[in-house]
Amino acid sequence: MKNLWSDREARAEIDKGLAAGVNEDLALRVYTSRLIGGVPDLVIHGGGNTSVKTCLRDFLGREREVICVKGSGWDLATIEAAGLPALDLAQLRGARAFPRLSDEDMVDFLRSGLLDPAAPNPSVETLLHAFLPHRFVDHAHATAILALSDQPKGNALCEELFGRRLAYVPYVMPGFDIAKAVAAIFEKDPAVEGVLLAKHGLFTFGDTARQSYDRMIEFVTMAEDAIMKAPAFAPAPRGGLEKSAAAGEIAPILRGRAAQSLGGGGYFRLVAEFRTSDKIRAFVDGEDLATYGARGVVTPDHIIRTKNNYFIAPFARAGELEPYKSAVSDEMARFRARYDAYFAENNQRHGVAKVKLDSAPRVVLAPGAGLYGLGPTASAARIAADLAELTIDTVLMAERVGTFEPLSEVDLFDMEYWSLEQAKLGKAKPKPLEGQIAVITGAGGAIGAATARVFAANGAEVALLDIDGERAARAASAIGKNALALECDVTDGTSVDRAYDAVCRRFGGVDILISNAGAAWEAPIAAMDEALLRKSFEINFFAHQKMAQGAVRIMRLQGTGGALLFNVSKQAINPGPNFGAYGLPKAASLFLVRQYAIECGRDGIRANAVNADKIKSGLLTDDFVEARAKSRGISVDDYMRGNLLGVEVTAEDVAQAFLHHALSLKTTGDVTTVDGGNPAAMLR
Repeated sequence: MKNLWSDREARAEIDKGLAAGVNEDLALRVYTSRLIGGVPDLVIHGGGNTSVKTCLRDFLGREREVICVKGSGWDLATIEAAGLPALDLAQLRGARAFPRLSDEDMVDFLRSGLLDPAAPNPSVETLLHAFLPHRFVDHAHATAILALSDQPKGNALCEELFGRRLAYVPYVMPGFDIAKAVAAIFEKDPAVEGVLLAKHGLFTFGDTARQSYDRMIEFVTMAEDAIMKAPAFAPAPRGGLEKSAAAGEIAPILRGRAAQSLGGGGYFRLVAEFRTSDKIRAFVDGEDLATYGARGVVTPDHIIRTKNNYFIAPFARAGELEPYKSAVSDEMARFRARYDAYFAENNQRHGVAKVKLDSAPRVVLAPGAGLYGLGPTASAARIAADLAELTIDTVLMAERVGTFEPLSEVDLFDMEYWSLEQAKLGKAKPKPLEGQIAVITGAGGAIGAATARVFAANGAEVALLDIDGERAARAASAIGKNALALECDVTDGTSVDRAYDAVCRRFGGVDILISNAGAAWEAPIAAMDEALLRKSFEINFFAHQKMAQGAVRIMRLQGTGGALLFNVSKQAINPGPNFGAYGLPKAASLFLVRQYAIECGRDGIRANAVNADKIKSGLLTDDFVEARAKSRGISVDDYMRGNLLGVEVTAEDVAQAFLHHALSLKTTGDVTTVDGGNPAAMLR
């Protein structure tokens, strides 16, 4: 492993810190924390923690000896000084005399020692850092270290490699007990340069930031070198995987079977993220995948994100999706039953009953395809996929030098159902569309972009489709990194199929379609060129049909219902002069909505429409509005507010109407009018 220390960069961080009122110790702590956090083979997604013992002034200006330790919610890769809250060191060290300290009491005790009462909760391993005498302490879940320690004789392997330079501690959950155990072991041999926690990770320490960091890199490099000297582990390939179904085809099936009915048409859904590579394929396509791929997680920290075991999917043969659906359903039922039994058996050991988590997997290993991370959000799915890839690396390394052996189910359960994690349940309520995937066409325009923003704000993962890819990308960038922008011509079936495949590979499926794309042309109906009318029907009718057909196909694979939402327009009810080219296909689209409502209701798929009028967008440009207002002898403002309520209707108002239908689980075949009140467009 490369040592990334740079005297120039360290000095720059010190100077930057001093200018901001941060002392040299804390500035160097930030610098080396980032060096560690930026390497996935050391820590990933908020893992690991670091600390420094220094002196700071409290509110009264008194100089206090403190420990600054990573705070909850901070990531070492991007940490700032504010992410290392300071605690009174003497108070923390006084806890060494306690005979016991519950996790809940420990959290309260740590908060009582904060110099800033508004600071984030310090790491649950703060006392371990505090009980050690060294100024700088680093903790990482290094892949190579885990590969050596996740063995039946892991301690022996590590002792042979590192000798007495490291102390070895049997696995103990984070908290007060492990802090006391590490302190006691260190006091027996103060010459050690670090502590290796069985199946959990490595602590190194030193009097300077560089010394502690250098030791971390040296020990991890020693582990990597020792593993690389052993023969590579190559899983024996499984035969018959040549003609596999595409990843985008099987994703909705896997995601749908992982969902759980909540009754009344509602579902607890998960988002999926697909990953594949030569390494992943070699792993998931192995003959013995059921053995080495289902033993458990490589470190207990992962279980909160990935659960105790991965779901090994059946093989999906191209063109045979119906039997695959049945096979996945059967295997998912067995997976859930095993998880339920795991919970029931281990829950009996605790005096206080635990709140059972859902039984859906968070990682799927799919022979012939790759792996899928699952989570209630795209971010959670990405983290699960990242951890699964890291697990593959660790298992492959572990199998080079022995046999991968994770913690027991008892230890894993205690981490997954840790009281500190249980206390979080119910505090953070999910957003109403969390776990759902929305596809929006014409998403670069005013209504489409507003709808994407509203749906994302309510928890949905959004795919923004537009014929102008740059326009879609700009709209997506305003939402955030999880939004997917796709160039798509909705009048072209191949382009539509390609877009749906990309959505399924990125998010795992489709739950909501907002078929919004459209275009308008003016021409008197009696003199209209037939080509213009056909062109309008392509975008304003057939495109809706293409998008709906594709969405329904995916929704039926998922088996969890869905919502088809169409932007129809008041022209379907109240046609205007010279707008026949627009109104005719829109009227046909209104009946398309009702046809889908009739034919797809038994699948739990709802179809509803929004009829809007006078929305400033690509269809209603400023020039068009001015011309219309002038022709009627009124102001632009009066034209836009010419309705019963006397209000201007905006793209955001239309987006809210779409949101209403996405959330209304027992409404289908409905039309919601958003026009401020136009009697001629009222449905009768």
